[in-house]
Amino acid sequence: MRIRLYLRAKEVASKRILVLELNPDTVRFIVERSKDYQGEPDDNLAEVDAESSARVDPDAAASTRAELESVIADLEPDQQIELVALMWLGRGDYDLDDWEAAKRDAAEAYNARTASYLIATPLLADYLEEGLALHGYDES
Repeated sequence: MRIRLYLRAKEVASKRILVLELNPDTVRFIVERSKDYQGEPDDNLAEVDAESSARVDPDAAASTRAELESVIADLEPDQQIELVALMWLGRGDYDLDDWEAAKRDAAEAYNARTASYLIATPLLADYLEEGLALHGYDES
C-alpha cells in the first residue's frame, strides 16, 4: 500500500498538476454568465441585422451584471485573488510556470473592486476558459 501511494504521488508530481483553491465549476459558471453579459458571437449567423443587434435588454444586462458581481463578491478573498490570477494566466500575462507569481501579484493588487475589474475585462470568459485549460481542467 505504501509503495502504491508513493508511486501515485510521484506520478502526480511528474504531471505538474496544480490544484486550484477555486472550484472549477464556479469558474465555469462565471464564464457562462460573462458570455451572457458581454455577449457571445453566434457562429451560426451569416449576417447580423443592424437593427436587432442594437437592441439590448438593459434590464437583463443589469441583472446579469448584478449576478456576476454577487457571485464574485461571495468568493473568499483568496478565491477572488486566484480568479484574477487565472484570468491573467489565460490572457497570457503569465505562464503556468509562473502561477505562484501570478497569485502573488494578484494578492498585491487585491481590493474591493475585484468583481468590477473582472467584469470590465473584455474577453473575460475566454481568458478564464484558457486559464482552466492550462491547469488541465478541460470543459466538461
